[in-house]
Amino acid sequence: MTQHKVTHHPAYQTMEEALYHLAENAHAPPSLKALADRSGLSEFHFQKMFTRWVGISPKRFSQYLSKEYIKTLLDSGMKPLDACYQAGLSGPGRMHELFINTEAMSPAQYRGMGKGLVIHYGMHDSPFGSYLIAATDKGICQLNFINDNEKQVMAELKANWGQATLLEDPTATEKYHRKIFAGNKTEKEQITLLLKGTNFQIQVWQALLKIPFGEITTYEEVANLMGKPSATRASASAIARNNIAWLIPCHRVVRKIGDSGQYRWGAPRKKIILGYEGCVLSANT
Repeated sequence: MTQHKVTHHPAYQTMEEALYHLAENAHAPPSLKALADRSGLSEFHFQKMFTRWVGISPKRFSQYLSKEYIKTLLDSGMKPLDACYQAGLSGPGRMHELFINTEAMSPAQYRGMGKGLVIHYGMHDSPFGSYLIAATDKGICQLNFINDNEKQVMAELKANWGQATLLEDPTATEKYHRKIFAGNKTEKEQITLLLKGTNFQIQVWQALLKIPFGEITTYEEVANLMGKPSATRASASAIARNNIAWLIPCHRVVRKIGDSGQYRWGAPRKKIILGYEGCVLSANT
């Protein structure tokens, strides 16, 4: 089985490194000069490139990465979250809507690790780094960001779908990529997810889909919304096992103290995603 290598635009690589540096130093944001020097650019050209790729200035983006910003979201967003969950509402400031349907595998398919399924997969670039997307004729079954190298996400794909036929086909997955990250931002897109997990895990993942864009909640609140307040730890475990990043927004679940917490695709990436959603919501409300 061949390995597909993602080819980055030079500016993309520069911006990805800058975003990670900002996220890792959110407690003490680096100056514009320090960021520019790291990138080998003048302050003017770095600021211009960052604003073009990210949408706002580095200084402004840093504000959305702070613990204080997360605390503000917790203070303002927790109370109406239950109403949003019950109504099935999505975020009002979203650049474009993704209407997400879910389909769960049958118990026999779950035990059979995808036996009989044909899965097409490909590597693509996103605002949050490179990622692998895998899909069947029933919908997207895996979306994993690449932390260190492609071998890790490929190993996860094989482990999750050991009996399925895996076909590398980035042309087939491009249509999903465009809907998720690169499509017309005025369109309303329909996406179906094929979920593979226990009944409880699937309930948790479906609950996460109700968290509005740009909002956050806590592990305790997820358990409460499911009507199982004593299942906080089990809910946290299910959230950690989410295998469809971004679309199932496990990144929107944080700790009560205002810390963004861990993320299976890296804590800095989680901060970047939360910051990005905050920027989008602010710009569209």
